[in-house]
Amino acid sequence: MGTTIVITIAVVLFVLVVFQLARMMEYVSILRGEEKSRTDNDQLQGKLMLVFLIGGFIALGYSLWAMRDHLWIEPAAVHARWLDSMFFITLFFTGIIFVLTQVLLFYFAYKYRHRPGRQALYYPENTKLEMWWTVIPAIVLTTLVIIGVYRWFQITGPEPEDSMVVEITGQQFLWNYRYPGPDNKLGDFEFRYISGINKVGIDFNDPASRDDFMATEMHAVVNKPILLRIRAKDVIHSVGIPYMRVKMDAVPGLVTRFWFIPTITTKEMRERTGNPDFNYEIVCDQLCGTGHYGMKGILVVETQEEFDAWAKSQPSFYETYVKGTEEEVRFAQVSEQLKKEREGQAQKGAKH
Repeated sequence: MGTTIVITIAVVLFVLVVFQLARMMEYVSILRGEEKSRTDNDQLQGKLMLVFLIGGFIALGYSLWAMRDHLWIEPAAVHARWLDSMFFITLFFTGIIFVLTQVLLFYFAYKYRHRPGRQALYYPENTKLEMWWTVIPAIVLTTLVIIGVYRWFQITGPEPEDSMVVEITGQQFLWNYRYPGPDNKLGDFEFRYISGINKVGIDFNDPASRDDFMATEMHAVVNKPILLRIRAKDVIHSVGIPYMRVKMDAVPGLVTRFWFIPTITTKEMRERTGNPDFNYEIVCDQLCGTGHYGMKGILVVETQEEFDAWAKSQPSFYETYVKGTEEEVRFAQVSEQLKKEREGQAQKGAKH
């Protein structure tokens, strides 16, 4: 708190000093004559441009060096390496253009600053130069776009046949995970079945739903594709797994999807980072309300044997929380009501 106050006071004082210097320069220009003052001012501004160029690049280099450990995190999925390679290629070309244009901009402001007796050069056009600075960027940008589209279709294309399917449902402010049971089939859902117990609206009329289980964290097998079926209960959320370079919106009323192949287990990443408490975080990348900052989950990447042991220990949601309880009675009532509504709609459709 004290540091913030000191910084605020320093900024205010700096603004006041600049303001007073500006007024002082105005008075000096009146005393010395407008033309002489304008020439001196242009000389000063030109030199300051050069100072700003050098100082700016020094500050840029220092900030990159100081933050070098926080600018990039190791990719832990197959497609994450694709995305990182595209990012670095794009950064390479745009970095060259950035450095070149900034150097020319500030250097020309210094070199061609106003001087008494100097006449500006009239240079209306240069067809050859204009052609080069149009064709070269067009080729580079087209190449980047083609690579990006190719990778996009790879990432969003059909998942491999052996993919493990997990349903992740966002709600304010947590994630719900549903896994298929021993039949390896994820059951159906219906939003009107949602209740305090059945938080994601599992449709138990579907036999495949009876052995599904809910988990408190997401588990995935290393080097095995996993397909996320993404839903939302209330507002728009977004599934974000930074190390996996995963980001996909969760939209109420829609089922979106994202598949990826994790390549580094949680245990291996803990050894690489030297952090025994490391976990892959699942965050919400879409501002979803006052508790958005705390909407976090955990992804555990493990071997097939470890995953099988974990999945085997998870009880069926239906058998544990629904069967023989009031929730089953409520589900039956809602199910019967929906059945009547559908029959009524079918009869109306047949009449028309």
